[in-house]
Amino acid sequence: MLFADIDILDENFEIKHHQWVGTKEGRIAYIGSVPPMPDQLAAFGDTFAGEGRLLMPALYNAHAHAPMTLLRGFAENLPLQRWLNEKCFPFEARMTGEDCYWGTMLACAEMARFGVVSFTDMYYATEERNQVVRDAGMKANMCEGLVAFEDKPYAEYPTCAQMEALVRDWHGAADGRIRIDYNIHSEYLSTERVCRDILDIVRDTDLRLHIHLSETKKEVEECRERHGGLSPVQYFESIGLFEVPVTAAHCVWVDEADLDILQAHGVFVANNPASNMKLGSGFAPIPEMMRRGIPVCLGSDGMASNNNHNLFHDMYLQALIYKGTTLDPTAVTPQQALASATRTGALSQGREDCGILAEGARADVCVLDITGPSWSPAPDPVYNLVYAGDGADVVLTMCDGEVIYRRAATGEGEWLTIDLERAKAECAARTARIISEL
Repeated sequence: MLFADIDILDENFEIKHHQWVGTKEGRIAYIGSVPPMPDQLAAFGDTFAGEGRLLMPALYNAHAHAPMTLLRGFAENLPLQRWLNEKCFPFEARMTGEDCYWGTMLACAEMARFGVVSFTDMYYATEERNQVVRDAGMKANMCEGLVAFEDKPYAEYPTCAQMEALVRDWHGAADGRIRIDYNIHSEYLSTERVCRDILDIVRDTDLRLHIHLSETKKEVEECRERHGGLSPVQYFESIGLFEVPVTAAHCVWVDEADLDILQAHGVFVANNPASNMKLGSGFAPIPEMMRRGIPVCLGSDGMASNNNHNLFHDMYLQALIYKGTTLDPTAVTPQQALASATRTGALSQGREDCGILAEGARADVCVLDITGPSWSPAPDPVYNLVYAGDGADVVLTMCDGEVIYRRAATGEGEWLTIDLERAKAECAARTARIISEL
């Protein structure tokens, strides 16, 4: 596709006006201030008229639980532990693989609608979730959820064999769009023996780890009681967990010593500002992490603790709330917020050629309608993008050069790879069934 005479958010997160961007064979092949040479035009296929539009890198959701779309609006107004034990766990115990399939389908439709092409997902029924991602033309880093209480080797848990099969059959599948990560849910839902066994598997491979880390004050206090005063960050470092690439979700209750560890090991922190506020967990010290060079990416978390996959909302929160919590209006810049939602999120998934608008990069892009009232005036459109823009402005989402969502001439949204109406109906029926069983 050739995006003609369009404004772009370039690799430095600056706006450039009147650009031409060509994609072919799944990659960005041309960016310039003049059209490609006439003999090159045919190679780009269809032309997209860029007037009143902004082309930017697509978004990467660094922490999600996609099937939890089924729990949207079900588990409300509770702190984390009660939310889990009284609502989420009983509901999830009744979810089947097919339920997870349709929950993931609806999540993919919602993310594509809001310019997200890839997500890091921690849940169950990974085979079914992989099928959805493959067929939807999207990307995901998937792991099979594990809760380990018994002091036995990881090999004795059924999840171990499942993960071996997933790595064999799915890691790198769909032209690399699907990657398999290993998963340690958290310090409080794992054992040291299992953590060490998983570390031995991941070490010296191209696999990665996805964990929850220091999400609540209670989690940190109880960890210190169990492990001789060590915080979750210190505990995981003591067993060598950060020797491999790790994406750690939340990291709300971390101190200076914890930050030193995260910085030293280059741990990716997946900030979930909406979920952290909704569950009353607190605010991760994102400005200090960014000052230290800790790579901060952005996550939605599950729909029981956020309620929407509109990552533009989370980006807005990340750019805004820390100005209030630190009393510093410069705490997080719009460019830093955009990097978290795009490039850093892609890097957290091990996708080195993604999340950036540059020649040779994967053609993962979204286009926004910038003709609405919130986009005018715009002396610097980057500020409009972060503080006034919204996922509802997205008119096209492209993953690896293939359009997966677009707004038709009628103004209606079109999902080219997903049957949205069926996904909505299936999820509504399945949620009603499960609630009736509780």
